[in-house]
Amino acid sequence: MNSRVEVLARVRGAAVGSISGAVSIAAHGIAAGGMPPCEAAVVLLLAACAAVGVAVAASRVRDRDTVVLVAALTAGQLVGHTTLGLVGDHAHGVGLSAPMIAAHLAAIVVSAGVVHGAERACLRVLAVVTRTVLVILTPPPVDAGTWSPIPVYRAKLSLWLLISAAAGTRGPPTLA
Repeated sequence: MNSRVEVLARVRGAAVGSISGAVSIAAHGIAAGGMPPCEAAVVLLLAACAAVGVAVAASRVRDRDTVVLVAALTAGQLVGHTTLGLVGDHAHGVGLSAPMIAAHLAAIVVSAGVVHGAERACLRVLAVVTRTVLVILTPPPVDAGTWSPIPVYRAKLSLWLLISAAAGTRGPPTLA
């Protein structure tokens, strides 16, 4: 697994687990007339939703596969509903009515959009952080100066003296 897939899996697992718990508490609070669930139900719900989140994070994610996400959110909602229905003091129990099913389906659709947005935002933020860290940690270029084997200035007089000293009309000494 590469780091991008691992990050997406962790973000998806955390989002699915926490959204499942939040939607379950909100929905059952509304269904109970604004009364929050008891402490035992909340603790059991947190454990169940954490298990759902860990299971989703452990699964392999391929570039935000929507079918897998919707299935995970559905499982999380079902686990949350069942947990609060069994442990909580709600009159409806574990049964599902038509309005409750519609509310859960709407929550799944909205939650899928939120998770996709969170995944996209996480990848963009990580890309910006990675680029920033690379810019900060890149050592500055070393100024070695500009040196070249060819001299920039050539003395024309000394060159002319060298050439004229070696050549010319000089010959062997004359016999006088």
